[in-house]
Formats: sequence, C-alpha cells, structure tokens
Amino acid sequence: MKSSKIKEIALKFFTIHGYEGASLSQIADHVGMKKQSLYAHFKGKDDLFLQVLQDAKEAEMSSKLQYLRKVDTDNPKADLYGYLQLVIDLFQQSEQLKFWLRMSFFPPVHLAAAINEEVIDIETKIQSVLESKFQAWIDNKAIMKDEALIPTLAFLGVVDSIMLELVYGNDEKRLKDKLNASWTVFWRGISQP
Repeated sequence: MKSSKIKEIALKFFTIHGYEGASLSQIADHVGMKKQSLYAHFKGKDDLFLQVLQDAKEAEMSSKLQYLRKVDTDNPKADLYGYLQLVIDLFQQSEQLKFWLRMSFFPPVHLAAAINEEVIDIETKIQSVLESKFQAWIDNKAIMKDEALIPTLAFLGVVDSIMLELVYGNDEKRLKDKLNASWTVFWRGISQP
C-alpha cells in the first residue's frame, strides 16, 4: 500500500474527527491493512498527521502563489477581490485546504509549536509576494501611494477575517456580507482618489 493512499484516508479522518478523534486503527481499516502495517510507512500518528499537514500546506501555498503569478499591475481591484474569492473557494472545495485551515486554528496541543512554525512560514511567503504586488501597483499608480507593507498587512487582515468566518461560521449570507463590507472599506482606503 502506498503512503499517498494512507495519507488520503488519514486526511479525511483528521479533517472530520481532528487529531484526537482519528485513530490509526480506523485509518488502517479504511485503507485495507492492519494498523501495524502503517508503521512501515510512518513512524506513528504524529508523523502521519504532520505529513498530511505538510501536503495540505504545500497545496494551499501552491494554489495561492499560482494565482498571484497571474496578477499584473493593471487591475488590482479585480485581482485582490479574486484572491479573496480564491480563499473561499479553496476552503469550500478542497479537503486538504479545509484541513489546513482548521488545524492552523485548532492544532493538537502537543503539535501546536510545529504547526505554528508551518503557519508562519506560509504567511511569511505569501506576505512577501503580496508586498511585491502592492509595490508594483503603487509604482504603476494603480493604488494610493504608501509604503507597500501597509496595504499588504491591511489586505491580509481582510483575508484573516474571511478565514475566521470560514472556520467558525456556517452562514453563507454572513460570509458574503462580511466579504463585501470588508472589501468595500479596504478598497476605498487604497484606491486612487
């Protein structure tokens, strides 16, 4: 049995039941093997969990960076709003990214430090790319002149707000209202007068 199949099944269990609620026995049963056979692929539950988490992190980062690579200097309004919609779509359509987001907010206590390092890593990389995009928009006079870090951090605050709503909320209308209100105020603040 391949490690990828084990991780695929483990992802479902960790997403639904969390770290504590998912058992290696259940995962092994769904894969069609005995629990002891999992140890040929993973050192234990922590190792399996962290590998599933790493895969989810890479999928999220890849999706976001791929989107940002397509962004140009001409239309920040559409590109930034599209990024917010991407965040929502990723959470709603990808089991890996739903898992990543939930575990970044609710990590198993004994793995919290390791998970926090992964979260900070992805946030730092995304922030760096966004900051260069904001600088290009400022240089192109597509948005108000400012230090690029300021609109970058403000935008990431909007992203964080949407992610919180995705994790804690269950109301599509509230999500849409929060997105529209946050976006309207943010865009008003950086757009050229």
